[in-house]
Amino acid sequence: MFTFTNLVSMPMESVANVGRREKLDEMDWDEGDGGGQLGVVVPGETITSSMDFMRGHGTFADGEDVAATVAGTLQRVNKLLSVKPIRSRYNPEIGDLVVARIVDVQPKRWKVDANGRQDAVLMLSSVNLPGGIQRRKLESDELQMRLFFEEGDLLVAEVQAFFADGAMSLHTRSLRYGKLRNGQLVTVPPITIRRLKSHFCALDCGVDVILGVNGYVWVCKHVQENHQVGEEGFNAESVYSNRNDHIDASTRLAIVRVSNTLKVMSQYYVPITDAALNYAYSWIMDNGLEAKNVLKHDVAEALVKAINTRYR
Repeated sequence: MFTFTNLVSMPMESVANVGRREKLDEMDWDEGDGGGQLGVVVPGETITSSMDFMRGHGTFADGEDVAATVAGTLQRVNKLLSVKPIRSRYNPEIGDLVVARIVDVQPKRWKVDANGRQDAVLMLSSVNLPGGIQRRKLESDELQMRLFFEEGDLLVAEVQAFFADGAMSLHTRSLRYGKLRNGQLVTVPPITIRRLKSHFCALDCGVDVILGVNGYVWVCKHVQENHQVGEEGFNAESVYSNRNDHIDASTRLAIVRVSNTLKVMSQYYVPITDAALNYAYSWIMDNGLEAKNVLKHDVAEALVKAINTRYR
């Protein structure tokens, strides 16, 4: 007959928690002075009992131990321990590439939804104006603000600074930034977006993907580099146009496949990179799957297993 005396004597910890704690205890905390991800923890779980570490975000002092306050990935930077939540709003940093949506037009600025804790701000002085030259913004430019961006428009921008209240200040002064067309928006958890050398990704299937660090991903028709801003430089008519180009059936189908792949990867919290998307698309084509079948439960699990086997 089995006895469960040992389990009953553990009122605050489950057997799974004990297993995770044993794994954390087995880690070589003294190995090197670098950092990285050290696994997944749950609220209340003891991370370490060593007094040599500093408590960062997502941790608290539980007597002489350091414990987690949220469920997420345990991260270490030298002697600083922190927990990055699995589900949370986007926490911006200067230099981040974000995909966002215009929600309001105000005097000399646009209010922008960037999936943060509050709306971001895009100043009129932070966009490229017709002519492509750097000049002072005139009253006529302010009267034509809706010709540049209006409510509902999607754009790609960079986090430039922060205001006193913590709101993001964006800019689109690079010729690669600006209004988005010819594609589809996919929302994923920000934690699944890996920071890459470039978040403008041209996939092998002929589709461009912009991986916004804020969890908004734009999947669109491939655009030649010399056609993004016109043949002779900045072309205001093409940059601020609301009209989509013609997209053939095969490209539309490829956009749907990539979008469904992103939905599956986000559902299973698989890290999203250009390499993983290329491999996933090849796997889908090799198995002769239709775009709509990618979202089926058994197909999604097989796809995730294939990606994890390849990149873990």
